[in-house]
Amino acid sequence: MADHEKFPLVDATEPNLIEDTFDYDLPPLIKFDGPLVEYIDGKPIEFSAADFLARDFFVTDTTFRDGQQARPPYTVDQMVHIYDLLSKLSGPNGVVRQTEFFLYTKNDRDTLDRCRELGHAFPECTGWIRAVKGDFRLVKEAGLKETGMLTSSSDYHIFQKQKFKSRKECMDSYCEVVDAAFEAGVRPRCHLEDITRADIRGFVLPFVERLMRMSEQVPEELSAKVRLCDTMGFGLSYPGTELPRSIPKLIYLLNKEIGVPSSRLEWHGHNDFHKVHVNTMTAWLYGCDAANATLFGYGERTGNPPLESAIMEYIALRGDLCGIRTEVITELAEYMQSIGFPIPENYPFVGRHFNTTRAGIHAGGLRQDERIYNIFDTTKVLNRPPRVALTDKTGADGVALWVNEFFGLKGDDRISKIKCHKVARWVMDQYEKEGRMTSISDQELEEKVKELMPDYWDKYCNA
Repeated sequence: MADHEKFPLVDATEPNLIEDTFDYDLPPLIKFDGPLVEYIDGKPIEFSAADFLARDFFVTDTTFRDGQQARPPYTVDQMVHIYDLLSKLSGPNGVVRQTEFFLYTKNDRDTLDRCRELGHAFPECTGWIRAVKGDFRLVKEAGLKETGMLTSSSDYHIFQKQKFKSRKECMDSYCEVVDAAFEAGVRPRCHLEDITRADIRGFVLPFVERLMRMSEQVPEELSAKVRLCDTMGFGLSYPGTELPRSIPKLIYLLNKEIGVPSSRLEWHGHNDFHKVHVNTMTAWLYGCDAANATLFGYGERTGNPPLESAIMEYIALRGDLCGIRTEVITELAEYMQSIGFPIPENYPFVGRHFNTTRAGIHAGGLRQDERIYNIFDTTKVLNRPPRVALTDKTGADGVALWVNEFFGLKGDDRISKIKCHKVARWVMDQYEKEGRMTSISDQELEEKVKELMPDYWDKYCNA
């Protein structure tokens, strides 16, 4: 080896496909090879990935609350069906642990009753109310054990929106409502709205510290939970960023300095700056057990953390399905679209073309080994086989891939691209001679395969 070769070639005659990470049956596994470090008040603090993975972290759902604030209301039947599918997705271990419902209208209360009549252990049904003492009557009448309540935390809300005269008046008002929850035998989940614009040391920490003292006076099952609401999507996952935007610092101060157990911390994000998923996973990583999400990220303004993405991240961290029925994600997407819920075609995991390629070189790779250009076994995990959409960029490889998928051929039975040349030539003529600007539809291809490959059509379609 020459002296200057810092990284000598490691020659190989067999591929190293890194299958201990890229297990094709699962989303790629997330592995850690050292501690995570953040600086708090200038001092390095190490966070252990092993400690994180030992915790019982989970997903909570707000499809029926925040998810409804960005669309026309669901019907009762629609919500009951979605809830039933969420339970199937969650599996017996309750990975989707809770969901929340409004309680103000007859439809809200009818939905809650019908969902509970299904008898599912998960997700547990909880409520959502204003921070008003009288609203606990609704929670108690519904027989719920837990409810969320709005306890806005930034001065934008305390002074500009709610018109409190001081922070003390605001805190006292919130604590009166928490007392009302305790008296009603209901666990309060305090939603610290707009926490990433709040005075953390001047208001948030004193308020949460008071909540913890109050919780010491009641049975453990009533102890207050804290939901950190990144209402405007200002939160940041980057090491070294300052409060109030630093998610690691927020979680550390509440968890380690104030003593809120991880099991009673929850993150609720928004996607205004395209950071909603990574921010939520950062909250998980640094000590927050509950990741609040909505189906397909649909929520107020730019939306909330996508629940299906949190599920995939959960599997990637655990390295196991943990009882989750991932194929239900596809079933949920199909149902949501059937009731008028739009999903972009390139939306991860569920968009019509999320695993569809139009590039010829990609199609060639898929034809040889679908692992080359498919993120995981989407057929097994999501009941969605990889597809190819034919354009002038697809080439003969793409045509051969489409033909083989259409006939359902595997292994040695697959037809070579040479035998598909007539169909491939027809595709190219559409663009070179006819000036076509759109992709070729499946229906058109079926007709051309029947016309130009009659022997194969008779063999596989008329058998």
